[in-house]
Amino acid sequence: MTARFTLSTAPIVPPIVTVITLTLLHPSQATSLQHWQFDNDQSTILIGRALDNHVVLYSAVVSRRHLEIRHNDDHDDWELENLGANGTFVNGKPIEKTAVVDGMVVRLATSGPQIQIRLIDEDEQPKLILKPLEAPLVGDQIQPEKDTIAS
Repeated sequence: MTARFTLSTAPIVPPIVTVITLTLLHPSQATSLQHWQFDNDQSTILIGRALDNHVVLYSAVVSRRHLEIRHNDDHDDWELENLGANGTFVNGKPIEKTAVVDGMVVRLATSGPQIQIRLIDEDEQPKLILKPLEAPLVGDQIQPEKDTIAS
């Protein structure tokens, strides 16, 4: 018996990013200091020292408008652009403009703060899960509500 296979020529569609999360990393430890989360309807995210930025960082090496992260509607992806006088670095290399990759770490200036960028699609969003209590009650315990929060 001969098996038949058909090849699909349908394009591979990347997941739709619904949330972009920025995490300020501790300068010398592998821990986060602060998080910012933006929905996909936020088309531009500005980072810098000025108080009217979406992310305000208080560091002498960070420019008033240091970095812009912009949603590219044509390709449905994100890109970042350096606006800072002291530069923006990815993997130790200076960048002017580049595509955002999930998990990338960006450094503002050569010795400035580091920000990790996460792109989270709809399927990865944490969800509240309700399930019935499975353990039987013993003795004088009070019967809980029918549904409880899963741990």
